[in-house]
Amino acid sequence: MLIGNTHWHWGRREPAPGRDGLGALHCWSTRPPECLEQGELEQLLAWAAVGPVPPELELPPQLQLTLDAVPLFGMPAWLGIDRALAGWGAWQHQQERKAREGPPGDGDGSRGGPGPVLVADAGTALSFTRVAGNGTFAGGRLMAGAGLQLAALAGATALLPQQGLPDSAAQLETWPIATGAAMASGCLWGLAHAIAGASRQDHPEQAPGLWLTGGDAPRLAPLLRELGQPFELVPNLALEALDALTGARISRPWRSGPDR
Repeated sequence: MLIGNTHWHWGRREPAPGRDGLGALHCWSTRPPECLEQGELEQLLAWAAVGPVPPELELPPQLQLTLDAVPLFGMPAWLGIDRALAGWGAWQHQQERKAREGPPGDGDGSRGGPGPVLVADAGTALSFTRVAGNGTFAGGRLMAGAGLQLAALAGATALLPQQGLPDSAAQLETWPIATGAAMASGCLWGLAHAIAGASRQDHPEQAPGLWLTGGDAPRLAPLLRELGQPFELVPNLALEALDALTGARISRPWRSGPDR
């Protein structure tokens, strides 16, 4: 379970035949719950938090995964656990692809081969996290996500309305007539251009593989395709990384090195 700023993100592996008896990871998101049932607490294997944790829920502290459990070198102590998980997860995916010596995935024209990665996590905030080819945290950026931008426009102006986001990019007009639709289009297209621009900017290494994740990732993916920007779409990248590290921690406790 990953506690975000506005949503809680859950993952569960269903039983499946095979050596380890584990099937695909099933992920979903909810608004912060008022309480957790005893059965939910008993099934909880691990949790991490970037958002507020209500003390009345009494989440087991021994199951909390913190920054020192993420095997990403050079992280500052203030880095959000969601960014650390997503950055490590994207880098790990590319390392596995390198080990298989397979070509980059072509589902989105991705250039996500071995080397550095840039993660664009489109949630409450749009965060960029860079990881060098050797697995070292290499900085990033933060800006307001689409929902925050829309709320700021409505809250700081006299005439602009409260406006939600379309369910999919297919409902997004490129040059709308209506004010609300123009707000949504401007925010989403602005984020898409920010992601494409960040990926194409000068980098000290080779151009990074771009990984798109977060709640607004499915809305932004068609816009990035229209811009001709290669990327890999993994909406639950941080949750998948949490699942992977939880399995490693259960099988063998992780010991962090001096550089983490």
